[in-house]
Amino acid sequence: MLDYDKEAAVYDATRGGVPRAQAAARAVLGLVPPTARTLLDIGCGTGLVTERLAAGRPRLRVYGSDASPGMARVARERVGGVVLADARRLPVRDASVDAVTAVWLLHLLREEGAVPAVVAEAARILRPGGVFVTTVDKDAAHDVGSDIDALFGPYLSVSPSDATDRVLGHAAACGLDVMGSGVFRGHGQGRTPLTAADGVLRGSYASRLVLPGTAADDLVRGLAALPGPDRRRAEPEYRLLAFRRR
Repeated sequence: MLDYDKEAAVYDATRGGVPRAQAAARAVLGLVPPTARTLLDIGCGTGLVTERLAAGRPRLRVYGSDASPGMARVARERVGGVVLADARRLPVRDASVDAVTAVWLLHLLREEGAVPAVVAEAARILRPGGVFVTTVDKDAAHDVGSDIDALFGPYLSVSPSDATDRVLGHAAACGLDVMGSGVFRGHGQGRTPLTAADGVLRGSYASRLVLPGTAADDLVRGLAALPGPDRRRAEPEYRLLAFRRR
């Protein structure tokens, strides 16, 4: 896995920057009721999306949390109200916020029981009628039918932690009912063979690929042999699900 403390300094520049964050924030706010007054963005990272959630709804008080000190420091410069916290144990009172968001978080939680714990924590802090909005099937969004995807195919994880059916089950068990969905484009996230190879070597695909033994080296060699090494393949489209607290 990536070291997100070190990654904080370059994260936005390598992840589509403002255009991707703006697209995410716009789609998320489309699922948050206009009556919501407080929102906690868990796993907020550098706060780039969090900042745009606040800007897009001026009457909404937006806060963030992240488990990485490096990410939280960057986010505080943008949002202010950011706490360093594990999303499974938030320092927030029961039934005290109107909305909880988790953008590009659940797919990273590979530890057994982590995703249901985060969903349960979101449900705990939501007021009745409050909304939980999260990305699902994040890694699958990158399957755009490219030659890179063909090489990744044999190594794909068979049990992504943010698979829609799994998240639906966790949510239902916590008293969260599906209320809507949305999609947004991952601007700047179209991969090239060279960026994909670099990601394999850096551990960027730890949530997506299973690479035992020499598999990483084999995959990198295959990527290096693809035509158009600097040509970006199609951008992903990410999916959101929104749940309402009973």
